Amino acid sequence: MSGYLDESDFMMVEEGFTTRDLLENLLMEVSQTSDKGAFFVADLGDIVKKHLHFLKALPHVKPFYAVKCNSSKGVVRTLAELGAGFDCASKTEIALVQSIGVPPDKIIYTNPCKQISQIKYAASHGVQLMAFDNEVELGKVARSHPHARMVLCIATDNPRSSACLSVKFGATLKSCRHLLETAKEMNVEIVGVSFHVGSDCPDLQAFTRSIADARLVFEMGAELGYKMHLLDIGGGFPGTENSKVRFEEMAATINSALDLYFPEGCGVEIIAKPGRYYVASAFTLAVNVVDKQEVSLDPPGSDDEESGSKKSILYYINDGIYGSFSCIFFNRTCPSPILHKGGGGSVPRFFTAACPALTVRALRRYKICIRIHAAIGRNGPLI
Repeated sequence: MSGYLDESDFMMVEEGFTTRDLLENLLMEVSQTSDKGAFFVADLGDIVKKHLHFLKALPHVKPFYAVKCNSSKGVVRTLAELGAGFDCASKTEIALVQSIGVPPDKIIYTNPCKQISQIKYAASHGVQLMAFDNEVELGKVARSHPHARMVLCIATDNPRSSACLSVKFGATLKSCRHLLETAKEMNVEIVGVSFHVGSDCPDLQAFTRSIADARLVFEMGAELGYKMHLLDIGGGFPGTENSKVRFEEMAATINSALDLYFPEGCGVEIIAKPGRYYVASAFTLAVNVVDKQEVSLDPPGSDDEESGSKKSILYYINDGIYGSFSCIFFNRTCPSPILHKGGGGSVPRFFTAACPALTVRALRRYKICIRIHAAIGRNGPLI
């Protein structure tokens, strides 16, 4: 054990005790109080299983968890204990990861457009590995962090992804040689190539195309005297069973492409940046029903004799798309609610839903919930 976990922060539970059991107990407890704020329950054991599954399915790829996906300390501590690295996109995320003792060489600063103050922060805290995709960024790094080891982020062909990141980030293949030449002139060390096919990408061949493109950039670098040794294949891995593409299918495609373009023994380290893959199925959100309204399903102005007979109930809850349900707006994902009846009555009191790719906020009772989740324990299953 690396010592990242403090067992006092978690509760070990007996074998057979499930997340639903824990939710039922918490909801019963909350229903008796005036504090009915939304809260999460996290199954950290699910994250452990996902990590082991990732290592088995992609044996030549080292995972660097995308902290921006879910920055709760329970998740970060668990993955640190398992030996994962961390993909940080900001000073805040670097500080969080280092606050629990993760060394700088386990961190990659992947934001390709960074503030100068944050580049200097990374330099002062020993974080050397970082990404770039433009000439301006090279200049900032050359002045503010001359010992940085840079990874060139390339654009990907992924129009079918729910979140197409290449709209914002990534250098085209046509511009890569110029960027590598510019880096040479500025004496900036380039150690590898990265890409990201986007969230929830249904096109498996997007990985194959991107890995092939990365191989071309490696060859460009070799012609200019660079000895690049790192390939970052990004994220986009599904985290739930109902995803458009199964993780096993995606892993098989990636393995085939790596065998072709970056075979074992070629001297290139392969990393990935899974985010929602780890947390989508592990987190369940409980929200309180604060109001309800009966609405007609008939179109306005209908002259039908039965007009007004078709009714539906609209429930109002104490969280929304500007909070934990941002996945609806940004990822076109709608969590499926499960109804709970508080206090044994007939009136709906709570909904729960599995929420993918959450950025966890400091909701009321959230810290309490985190403290009751088990971690890597010796006294029973993980939950």
